[in-house]
Amino acid sequence: MSDLLSLFGWTFLPNLVTGWVQSLYYGITIRAGSPRPMPGTPRYAEHRRRIHILVVTVYLLYTIYEAHYELVVRGSNFYGDLGISPDASEREIKSRFRRLAALYHPDKVTGQQSQEEVNNYFVHLKTAVDTLTDPVRRFAYERFGVDAVAWAGPNGNAKGGCKTHRDFVMRGAQMLLSYYGFAAAVLYGLGLLGYLTWGRYERWLVLASMFVWEAHTVMSPGRPAVFEHFLNPLLQRVTGVTGRYYLPFQAVALMRKVSVTVYIAISQIGPLLAADTSSGQLVAKNNGAGGGDQEELLKQGLERLEMMSKGLDLDTTRLVELEMAPFAGDQEALSSMRGKIKEWLVQNTIRNDPMVKDALGRGLQRRRVDAPAGARGTK
Repeated sequence: MSDLLSLFGWTFLPNLVTGWVQSLYYGITIRAGSPRPMPGTPRYAEHRRRIHILVVTVYLLYTIYEAHYELVVRGSNFYGDLGISPDASEREIKSRFRRLAALYHPDKVTGQQSQEEVNNYFVHLKTAVDTLTDPVRRFAYERFGVDAVAWAGPNGNAKGGCKTHRDFVMRGAQMLLSYYGFAAAVLYGLGLLGYLTWGRYERWLVLASMFVWEAHTVMSPGRPAVFEHFLNPLLQRVTGVTGRYYLPFQAVALMRKVSVTVYIAISQIGPLLAADTSSGQLVAKNNGAGGGDQEELLKQGLERLEMMSKGLDLDTTRLVELEMAPFAGDQEALSSMRGKIKEWLVQNTIRNDPMVKDALGRGLQRRRVDAPAGARGTK
């Protein structure tokens, strides 16, 4: 549901908010009585291009923060639920569980909470301890999240369940290949349909880089170096909360959401970075459409020419109406004026026609050559 809402937001919100921000910008920067840039002018189109890029960038940063909030601030993991650090030893984990069991054991909890909630929470703590005290299951949990608990089965001894590092890695690799195979198919299909043409090769490069990085994260015995040595310390220093950090499976989930968000943002920002606004319209330059660019540019040029001709026709009509304003209400004068204008247009068109000019020139030249001496019109 959240993914559908995010897609809906990316489809409609940027254009809607751009219009609001542009109106607010004109209301603040343009004094009362001064003319505002009108739609269809180069200045208006350039302002809209810059504001749209700003709006999409801000929305991109917001969606990244929202993903971080859902994963780390609002979400939970076994280490945070037990109140220990990811580097805690087996002895520290068991000691912490004994203190929590003394507080949250179903036989010792009294209050407004239902017995079912108390039992579920205690079972959750027991599952966390059993997972983190087993080196194999701990390795799998940090890379695949709570799904790894189900792969191992109850107590890690279900028939056909994962038991070794290799079992968990192979199970995770199957999910990894399925996810990126589906992503590649969607990306290829959208490319065939004419979508996501801007920066299509860069998208494939990002997809391949994400696949390599996630495969390395899953198979590596340690945690991602970028998160372990840079992002996690920075996050704890900025927020002041020592219990907020990214485990490998949370880092993978964050990077997946960020990559999808960046794909959509690039689709909207990329064409606008080099867009032409001289015609009063946002004419995007597509860097990945190949031979189809010429037809698209020709179509856009014809549309601009049609708009210019309509604008000239409208201006001419207004000028004629302005010149005829003194004769408003005098039908006889208007009829006479229309007849004179029509006659002038016809004669002017005939006289300016190249064939008519050429025929008149030849006739005058022949008359002057053949005329007798002293005849009129020879000089």
